[in-house]
Amino acid sequence: MLLAPATVMVLVALGYPLLRQAIMSFQHFGLAQQFGQPAEWAGLSNYVTILSDPYFWSVFIKSVLFCLWTAGVTMIIGVGFAVLMLRMSAVVRTIFNTTLIVVWAMPALASLTVWQWLVDPRSGLLNWVLTSVGLEGFKNFNWLGENFWTFYLIASAVIIWASIPLVAITIYAALAQVPTEVLEASELDGATNFQQIRRIMLPMIGPVISLIGVLQVIWDLRVFTQIYVLQQAGGIASETNLLGTYVYETGIAKGDYGVASALAMVILGLTLVLTGRYIRMLYRQGGMA
Repeated sequence: MLLAPATVMVLVALGYPLLRQAIMSFQHFGLAQQFGQPAEWAGLSNYVTILSDPYFWSVFIKSVLFCLWTAGVTMIIGVGFAVLMLRMSAVVRTIFNTTLIVVWAMPALASLTVWQWLVDPRSGLLNWVLTSVGLEGFKNFNWLGENFWTFYLIASAVIIWASIPLVAITIYAALAQVPTEVLEASELDGATNFQQIRRIMLPMIGPVISLIGVLQVIWDLRVFTQIYVLQQAGGIASETNLLGTYVYETGIAKGDYGVASALAMVILGLTLVLTGRYIRMLYRQGGMA
């Protein structure tokens, strides 16, 4: 009974939109339906349209590779920062923690504005630094509009930069809980600091690292805001679309809500596969399976 109000709120806030999206994915739902015209039943045609479209598979592959890249780099740097924080003095660690929290709490649009200034072709700091060291080819170089490789390079930097703080702070909190008795015993056996980290501390917090890694993959797979804002600055949306922006472009820009809903259901299915793995990890960590 105590859970009933929260359950009802979740069902109303998430259940109905999900059900509506599932129904629309089987309908021809366009702008006319937005003004009251009945939607025609499409069956599986929306899904056939998606799965037979080479552009969808191009976006799908780009999204998966981009997600694995950003999540992987984020985890490596985040774990590195967490280990580094163990060796800092209390004052330095407090300053470092505060900096990470500020970065993590910064509104996405505000940080994206700064990143656009940094990579501005004419007055950006990045081009100025590169040309100052003799790389004249980067004078007025358009990172967001040159090609999709340079676009994804900047986009991944933005996403990784924003994701590292949560990973680092979470992993550090787990590392700080490793029993000191175990570390003292390893010191008596002659283990170095590096050996303690590699063979004792990181394996002991392996479940936490795995959980954060799976969540990071889910978050990066569904990324939208950063890609969309950078696309508006770069002007090459068709080449740089990921799944999130592809759904938005199909539904909002083109008005094909039926196909957009089917796309969203495909993304949901992929997310559920990853979420299932995450839930199994939670059960194992809690000794429930």
